[in-house]
Amino acid sequence: MRPTDIMRGCPPPPEAQVTKANWRTYPAIRWGFTHARELLPTAAIRRAAQPSSLFSAQRELTGLPFTAPDGQATTIAETLQATDADALIVMHRGVIVTEWYGEGMSVTTPHMLCSVSKSICGTLGGVLAARGLIDPADQVTTHLPELADTAYRDCTVRHLLDMQVGIRFEEDYDDPNGDVTRYRYSSGWDVAPPGVPSGDQRGFLTTLRPSGKPHGEVFHYVSPNTDVCGWVYERACGAPYAKLLSDYLWQPMGAAEDASITLDSMGAGRFAGGISATARDLARFGEMIRCRGLVQGRQVVPGAWIDDIHDAGNREAWTNGDLAFVFPEGRYRSNWYTVDTRRRDLAAVGIHGQWIYVDVASDTVIVKLATQAKALDVTQDHRWLAAFREIIAHLS
Repeated sequence: MRPTDIMRGCPPPPEAQVTKANWRTYPAIRWGFTHARELLPTAAIRRAAQPSSLFSAQRELTGLPFTAPDGQATTIAETLQATDADALIVMHRGVIVTEWYGEGMSVTTPHMLCSVSKSICGTLGGVLAARGLIDPADQVTTHLPELADTAYRDCTVRHLLDMQVGIRFEEDYDDPNGDVTRYRYSSGWDVAPPGVPSGDQRGFLTTLRPSGKPHGEVFHYVSPNTDVCGWVYERACGAPYAKLLSDYLWQPMGAAEDASITLDSMGAGRFAGGISATARDLARFGEMIRCRGLVQGRQVVPGAWIDDIHDAGNREAWTNGDLAFVFPEGRYRSNWYTVDTRRRDLAAVGIHGQWIYVDVASDTVIVKLATQAKALDVTQDHRWLAAFREIIAHLS
């Protein structure tokens, strides 16, 4: 069955039904990742009254050949098909030069972003800090005393943003009995089996315990850190996260479509991975990052915050961390990856194949959305990184 045959019919046959029990499994994931608002409770992230302009001068790039990291000759078109891609936008010097959508996708289709949501959260932090609403040096428990007896004791907002919390949590997407599974029950993403309480996300956060390692020394990727970060934003600002994101980022950057974020049973947002948005609005977001926070002459995100993302990541913490094998020359700051410190390129990356790639040196922004069957697939990520760099070389 093709992904586009899912949910066809009135009603669809049982094998084509998408439910909370299967929405992230192949082939249901294609429908699930573009219809989150129909599967889960969500809050709207409101679009701008007047979208920022997007200019297009299309060039044929999908036939571009390149060599994959395994030495095999391939093309962009072959890679789109082989990696279950749903959308690809390439912007060069502020102009869309390639815009491609898979079957069933369009310019207005919202797509689940997974951990690209983290980079949006980290960017919002720069706006809130500039307005004096938060300080990255703040202790988490100053805002959230509920977490005083958890791994977040003595932790700062900066530790959350940089994934340097000394916490006992393993981000293993494939362990059916692991930390991530329990986390997804609490977030409302998965249905807990009979006899297993699902709880709620913030209740789950109060159960997380320290690893015994000090904060601030080692990069350790833990999605709940970003949920704590968003909770800090809400408590400090006295407003829901979706409204903060709309008021301070989505509307000012000129988003053309509403985005959304999934909610748990108590109305808490999944800030770490629950945002859905269109590819074009992600291109607007990436272009804003490339331009040091500027959108058509308006300073939406402080330029100094973007500079800090480029330059201030702790290289030693990254090297000693658990994802150094993905980007050996990388680092991490404010929920953004630097892929190669020599190039200062940035990436927002989500499981199942989501990417925003920002290469300031070549004035290029690339958005790629997908519904890969495997959550974490480093081979596919490296193949796409080779594709991005071939596209950049061709444009340059």
